[in-house]
Amino acid sequence: MRKRYLIPLAVLAVALIGFFGVLPGYLEASMNKIDGKPLIAVSPEAAALHRSLHIVDLHSDSLMWARELTELGGRGHEDLPRLTAGNVTLQVFASTSKTPKGLNYDSNPSDSDVLPALLIAQRQPSATWTSLLARSLFHAAKLDHSVWLSQGRLLKVTDPFSLDRLLGKHASAGGPVGAMLSIEGLHNLEGKAENLDKLYAAGFRMAGLTHFFDNELAGSMHGEKKGGLTPFGRQIVGLMENKGMIVDIAHCSHHCVADVLAMARRPVVSSHGGVQATCKVNRNLTDDEIRGVARTGGVVGIGYWDAAVCDTSPRAVARAIKYVRDLVGIDFVALGSDYDGATTVRFDTSQLVQVTQALLDEGFTPQEIRAVMGGNALRVIRAGILPLGGGAPAKLVNGHAR
Repeated sequence: MRKRYLIPLAVLAVALIGFFGVLPGYLEASMNKIDGKPLIAVSPEAAALHRSLHIVDLHSDSLMWARELTELGGRGHEDLPRLTAGNVTLQVFASTSKTPKGLNYDSNPSDSDVLPALLIAQRQPSATWTSLLARSLFHAAKLDHSVWLSQGRLLKVTDPFSLDRLLGKHASAGGPVGAMLSIEGLHNLEGKAENLDKLYAAGFRMAGLTHFFDNELAGSMHGEKKGGLTPFGRQIVGLMENKGMIVDIAHCSHHCVADVLAMARRPVVSSHGGVQATCKVNRNLTDDEIRGVARTGGVVGIGYWDAAVCDTSPRAVARAIKYVRDLVGIDFVALGSDYDGATTVRFDTSQLVQVTQALLDEGFTPQEIRAVMGGNALRVIRAGILPLGGGAPAKLVNGHAR
């Protein structure tokens, strides 16, 4: 009798070990890859310039995965040791709270979600299995725990004072890395405006309105209807601007982008993506949309994966950056890697000197490279996280304050 039950129990034990112990790491390793193609040679000039930069990346999804940020990982694209090695000053960490079944760039329904199985396998709190808000609050708590574990090597940024503290400590290479929270789609509000206060209290200072599907706020570029802002979406954009939360149009439909740009009172960002002129993929920005972001004083964050720049090489990244510079000026372009966002890239965050070298090869001056690699993003973040009425800096349009 005992033998009869021992075999099924052993099979169950092996299945559970695989589900909880192996599946999360396997999924991450299979979805976040480095393609292994040759890197470009780095000159002593580029290496020296890179060490002197304040580097800001406007978007990564590292908080999704079952890794501790403070530890050097054997998979994925970034963690604190690799951020330090790449001389990153500030990393914006996004919270992804829902992913539709059959994810694609063209059309996704809003009534499916494949994340619960991953969250259960990662042994996240049971509240996160069903609540989108709980998932984002868990990500915030996870970042706070990493900040505590880091013993000063990772600093959370929530206001201009903590930003200044970071910049003061990051005066030389090897200084602490800053961390700021963002949201990939405000469906995690669960239809309630008051939940924005809970997200703000947890430290979120940037948010995209949509992700891969239409939601209560707006249409997604990858949704079924691809509409503009809803009345609820307009309400939330206004509340975000008042509180000091940066509005991110990444993944928004063209109608949504137009509506946000028309009502924006503060700098708007497209945190991660590309431009139609160098990579004709539906999620990338048109020339008119780039001009619209620039008119708000915001920035376009250029990604490193194929659908953003139609390649994974640092030269493709530099070409997209160059296009934005030539169209609207150097002040309105930045970095938005989408590291750990189910992307395949050429280089991880420890190898960001690849971008510096590619920009030099494209003829960018050191001053322009400082702006692209972090200066522009720092300006927009400083302006965006200060509540309205708190003396926010003026917007920049074509390099001039207004």
